[in-house]
Amino acid sequence: MAAGRLITIEGIDGAGKTTLAVALVRELARLGAPAELLREPGGVELSERIRALVKDPDLAIGSRAEALLYAAARAQLVEELLLPKLQAGALVLLDRFVDSSLAYQGAGRALGVERVRQVNLFATGGLTADRTLLLRISPGSGRARQDERGAGADRLEREGDEFFTVIAACYEDLARADPARFRVIDASQAPQRVLQAALGAVRDLLPSSALT
Repeated sequence: MAAGRLITIEGIDGAGKTTLAVALVRELARLGAPAELLREPGGVELSERIRALVKDPDLAIGSRAEALLYAAARAQLVEELLLPKLQAGALVLLDRFVDSSLAYQGAGRALGVERVRQVNLFATGGLTADRTLLLRISPGSGRARQDERGAGADRLEREGDEFFTVIAACYEDLARADPARFRVIDASQAPQRVLQAALGAVRDLLPSSALT
């Protein structure tokens, strides 16, 4: 059984997950609670190669294949890196995890949340996060942030607002169904306010030395 703590960050594209993850790791280190930052899909060589595939805007990938590719990348990350770190007692911050597949493939691709959940239970060996930070933002605002970045859209980011509206609604459903794990944060706030909300949402998981 994992002895460390796993904190995941979720939300639609443009919600600011990566920005929060980097800031949160920096702040946790300052507080004396260093955390390992990992991302999905990715983190280990096989998963990074899969990441390149699923994000390639020139590659046609069927919905089921997409779900299985994400699950395969997740399985490798869990086995090779994530579980060993947790078993060693590490605090791990993960940019996306199973909830992303439930929302994007289960709801967004209309494969069914429960069907995708079962695939990912197998992929992860049943590993779940201790806390999930859901960054709430409207699809329109998320799109505007992506446009401001000026980077080329990947395969999923090219989907329309309706796709992301379905995903955002699914995230809300997931949060309502598991209030003990989820903490919903208004991602439309300034980054510093989002960071402070995130710190408050994970404070109970930190070692006592970081709370003094």
